[in-house]
Amino acid sequence: MKQAKAIPVLMYHHVSPSPGLVTVSPQTFEHNMRWLAENGWTTLRCDDLAGFLAGRPLPDKSVLVTFDDGYLDNWVYAHPVLQRYGQQATLFTITGWIGDGAVRPHDGCGQPLPATPDHKGCKRAVDEGRADEVMMRWSEIEAARAAGTFEFHSHTHSHARWDKLCASREDKRAQLAADLAQSRATLQARLGTVSDHLCWPQGYFDDDYLAVAAEAGFRHLYTVDKALNTRATSPRHIGRIVTKDRSDGWFGRRLGLYRSPLLGRAYLALRGK
Repeated sequence: MKQAKAIPVLMYHHVSPSPGLVTVSPQTFEHNMRWLAENGWTTLRCDDLAGFLAGRPLPDKSVLVTFDDGYLDNWVYAHPVLQRYGQQATLFTITGWIGDGAVRPHDGCGQPLPATPDHKGCKRAVDEGRADEVMMRWSEIEAARAAGTFEFHSHTHSHARWDKLCASREDKRAQLAADLAQSRATLQARLGTVSDHLCWPQGYFDDDYLAVAAEAGFRHLYTVDKALNTRATSPRHIGRIVTKDRSDGWFGRRLGLYRSPLLGRAYLALRGK
């Protein structure tokens, strides 16, 4: 078996027909997942990536597909595509934004679909106390988990930037610690398990964040930084590729760059990274 030398980690937020920030269309997402299936790529779980960083082999053309936040459109549009192509993804969940209720229809089930607003509309709904209109429910998380399309890890409980909200370093650390503890407790209560994988809210972290996360039991930390993930990569600084709503070959080219340490380093050096 030819072994992977580097693991691309893709970052999605929305898969929706409502265009906007951090959004790909359902057609683009289907193109991406079909391309992976047709070109011999293996979609991973987070623990697979952890094993790779610890020295265990993975097949060449391995990729981790991640989503941030937990928007309803992930269930309505991304879930059925992942199921159709036999792919799996990771969803870093803002546990405090997830509520209860019945499972809503997803694409392809023959029922009218719920509205999936653009990113600004989703943020507005959350701010106005209408998170259930735009976020997945625990019932949908359980259904996706049972289907094998998504696994779920922490994106904190509140998605707050405590470095901006707190006047002192001590308060920042205390608030972040409480936030992470609540996230872990919620995942444990709802799903029966909690992992050591954490995705930073809004991509921000500093030395205090790193220390508090370690104290909370998180060992694998996901960023929004453009970086290669090789065996030399620190588990505390996992880089991700921001996906784009393009079907012009961009997707395949990016995966080609980020699976090759030589090409990837040259590309990042050219971009000044």
